[in-house]
Amino acid sequence: MALNLEAKKVVVKQVNALAQSSIAVGVAEYRGLTVEQMTNLRASAMDASVSLRVVKNSLAKRALVETTCECVMPVLSGPVILGFSQEDPGAVARVFNDFVKENEDLVVKGLGVSGDFVEANELKRIAALPTKDQAISLVMALMLAPVEKLARSLNDAPGQITRVVSAVAQQKQ
Repeated sequence: MALNLEAKKVVVKQVNALAQSSIAVGVAEYRGLTVEQMTNLRASAMDASVSLRVVKNSLAKRALVETTCECVMPVLSGPVILGFSQEDPGAVARVFNDFVKENEDLVVKGLGVSGDFVEANELKRIAALPTKDQAISLVMALMLAPVEKLARSLNDAPGQITRVVSAVAQQKQ
């Protein structure tokens, strides 16, 4: 169904709003996917807080101008689906990477992360990035390590003194 000019303007405005608020965008060609596979892709994207949009390339190019997602414009050709992530830079990559493992018909063309274009062959590296919660827990573990070691050392001192006194007592007997 062809869109009239007003409907096209609305689509461009919606995609532009998504692009303005996104820190990562993914572009993948979905040629050959069934409706069921697309539904599964959308469900996994929804679980990861990723917004998926199928938009005509000409409208997508207009919507992405002067946004951080503009870097993916060279790979907008053919039937593509755009994935936008507002919070986690690796979320789009994880969704696409997990889906590609089971459905090789989805061909990732590239990613845009904070305004930088990332080739599709780097998908696994970006997907391996920790989530925000994982990164915070890693930093907290690093911060707690010296405190835990000090506590163990202080807790171990009375035990060492007790063992020394016990050894001396046994030696004198």
